Amino acid sequence: MDAVARGATVYLLLLVIFRLAGRRTLAQMTSFDFVLLLIISEATQNAMIGDDYSITNGMLVVLTLVGLDILLSYVKRWFPSAETWLDGKPTIIVDQGRPMREIMSRARIDEADVLAAAREMQGLERMDQIKYAVLETSGGISIIPR
Repeated sequence: MDAVARGATVYLLLLVIFRLAGRRTLAQMTSFDFVLLLIISEATQNAMIGDDYSITNGMLVVLTLVGLDILLSYVKRWFPSAETWLDGKPTIIVDQGRPMREIMSRARIDEADVLAAAREMQGLERMDQIKYAVLETSGGISIIPR
């Protein structure tokens, strides 16, 4: 049972950390972000496994993590407010070509990020060509042209 408690604790801690860090944390990973993710995975692996490196313990931790993920998907279905807290909700960051600077600042997004998404997705070059830009729950930016 120690492996289950360790796995559940690490899962919930990472859920809270990445929720507080914001949606954009993993949406556009730099090489340093990737290295940081690898370091986090190594640290959490040690925390979850402890001194027991057996296959049984490893499988128990994996089952715990997948089980918690499935359980949270049911919780989100049963309690829509939990889904908003766990995953967030889409947020308009550009409205009729006007950047919503305070919202963008809280999400750690600048105009260059929005314009990059606009170029990649729609071939748009200027902010005034954007009707809406939406920060999705995945951390990506959707562009709706004028």
